[in-house]
Amino acid sequence: MSKPRLEGKVAIITGAASGIGEATARLFAENGAFVVIADIQDELGQSVAASIGLDKSSYRHCDVRDENQVQETVTFTLEKYGRIDVLFSNAGIIGPPTSILDMNLEELDNTIAVNVRGVAATIKHVARAMVQHKTRGSIICTMSVAGIVGGTGPHAYSTSKSALIGLVRSTASELGKDGIRVNGVSPHGVATPLSCGLSGTEPSQVEAICSSTSCLKGVVLKTRHVAEAVLFLASDESLFISGHNLAVDGGFSVVNGGFVLYQ
Repeated sequence: MSKPRLEGKVAIITGAASGIGEATARLFAENGAFVVIADIQDELGQSVAASIGLDKSSYRHCDVRDENQVQETVTFTLEKYGRIDVLFSNAGIIGPPTSILDMNLEELDNTIAVNVRGVAATIKHVARAMVQHKTRGSIICTMSVAGIVGGTGPHAYSTSKSALIGLVRSTASELGKDGIRVNGVSPHGVATPLSCGLSGTEPSQVEAICSSTSCLKGVVLKTRHVAEAVLFLASDESLFISGHNLAVDGGFSVVNGGFVLYQ
């Protein structure tokens, strides 16, 4: 039997009480990691931690918009586990799909505060801990095809996810000297509580809509598929990959769906 891919490693996952974060927390624990579930959904987060097992996971309330809470989560992790090997900065919001002509700039500010500033805060404090402890760690951020292809998400969301591509590349260029890798994953549409709540539709409806725009047929994108990509970037299997945006989109972001050459 093969060795678990994250045996003995310690990971912080933001937004881990549901959706992609929850699926990744479970997969990390299955692969031998100790996981800190950081979220603002306290009841859900505590339930996820308990179901994984409190010997392998912990819950910590953390609103990434508040840098102090981010720093406290890092301190908690170091005090409990002694190190941090992996950060999956996954917490994010989508926001309403409003026209640019009617955009509420306060909603834009809040989206940027969570999706960009919050990610920057987590990278800042986790990277500090990794450098201090001389840990050759892995940092992964949740991005989106909306940051690659225009018109695939609300304006504020697309802007924030585009910014993360630059943040990943920029921080990878600095932290490489310390042996720290920084990468991102960009999923196509996934039926998570966040996406279903935005559209007010059932998971099966979200999956049907997203599958209809995918050029890779016969596969429905699930949170587990994204979690598998994150696991790869967290593990030593991706030891020489940094500054990369791994699209988990069945080719959506590189195929022109409006031009059909092959039937």
